[in-house]
Amino acid sequence: MSQRKLGLVRSGVLVALAAVVYLPLTGCGKAEKAEVAEVAVQAAAAVQGDISRIVNAEAIIFPIAQSAITPKINAPVKKFYVTRGQRVQEGQLLALLENRDLSAAAMDNKGAFEQAEAAYSTNVGATLPEESAKAELDVQTSRQELDAQQKLYSSREDLFKQGALPRKDLDSAAVALAQARSAYNIAKKHLDGLNAIGKQNALRSASGQLTSAKGKLMNAEALLSYTEIRSPIAGFITDRPLYPGEMASTTAPLLTVMDISQVIAKAHVPQSDALLLHKGDKVSITLSGIEKPLPGKVSLVSPALDPNSTTVEIWVQAVNQDQQLRPGTTAQISITAQTVKDAVVIPSTALVNAKEDTAQVMVLDDQSVAHSREVKTGIQNGKEAQIISGLKPGENVVTEGAYGLPDKTKVKVEKPASEAKGEAADKEDAKDDAKASPSKDEKAPPDSADDKKTKPENGAGKKSTGKKG
Repeated sequence: MSQRKLGLVRSGVLVALAAVVYLPLTGCGKAEKAEVAEVAVQAAAAVQGDISRIVNAEAIIFPIAQSAITPKINAPVKKFYVTRGQRVQEGQLLALLENRDLSAAAMDNKGAFEQAEAAYSTNVGATLPEESAKAELDVQTSRQELDAQQKLYSSREDLFKQGALPRKDLDSAAVALAQARSAYNIAKKHLDGLNAIGKQNALRSASGQLTSAKGKLMNAEALLSYTEIRSPIAGFITDRPLYPGEMASTTAPLLTVMDISQVIAKAHVPQSDALLLHKGDKVSITLSGIEKPLPGKVSLVSPALDPNSTTVEIWVQAVNQDQQLRPGTTAQISITAQTVKDAVVIPSTALVNAKEDTAQVMVLDDQSVAHSREVKTGIQNGKEAQIISGLKPGENVVTEGAYGLPDKTKVKVEKPASEAKGEAADKEDAKDDAKASPSKDEKAPPDSADDKKTKPENGAGKKSTGKKG
């Protein structure tokens, strides 16, 4: 290659390198002069209204009352009077067990009781008064005999002293007096004993026999009554595992009755949430398959922690008119624990760097410039947040796009996608309506059927003959 050509090539390379170096430099200058693009965000105004603290939990539905009826005796089932799913009333006869042997035993004990009752009446009304009267008569007789012997002895003693009566007759009178006195003492003691102890013992004996007979009769009647299975509560039969003729056992329920006119939803919540709950708080119960939540109230807040889960058990009672809430199912409960009226409320998505009761929000000024501001928060329910201080009603805050947004950034507020789609749909509908109904000023197409009939075409009034002059 000649020296001239080599020099031209080198010059071309240098020019190219210079152009390459110059282009980035000129590009940087233009970038510096270009304006910074606005950041697209979504915003909402702080409003003044009511806000509630909601405690959400998962609960299990239980009936308000339940009774698993277990027989007290082992006996075959004679007959069932109810079926599964049937509604029953309190005290209604549900089933009957075989009871012929118990019925016979009850009849036997009833006879024994009647005999004991008759014996008691006889002892109290006849035997004891008769014995008492006889004892009193014996005392009177022995007293009279004692008095007579005393007089006889006294007269013989006077005669003996005068020498008119031998010693033998006086001794005989003394012996008769001693016998009469002994008989009187025995009769008196018998009467006293009969009045003090014997009469009471006789009454106790007769009363004891009557009570024993009555107890045996009551036991026989109780055993007979156990064969009649009655419902202790009003509700529905939810289980009936046996069939007539099968043996009912004292170890297994024969029937199960549930009262589901009202239900209790039992849930466990953290201790921090339980401190906010009180008996009577309003509750909303949501169940899969039920569109409208059912209302309820807190009926119990356990005073102790569950040692296994370190949570607090709460009960929610609700009326179950249409039996929509079935025991054993899982439901979601929402409890209104605290309500603040006329609070400053913003969407929860506007909070940035939230920590305990403080957070940051991006507040928009009149020039659409976002300014970072620290606020103090209160109640947060997932969708909304209460602002205790740092923000006034009416101020706009960034709800979407605030995370990582630098302070004093120029922003462009856009509407949510749902609203934008709605407005676009409204515009399309308006256009369609305008096309479908033309205004009065618009002319109908010239080739319409009505125009052809009413209006002649241009030159239609002149006849063309096709001839000159």
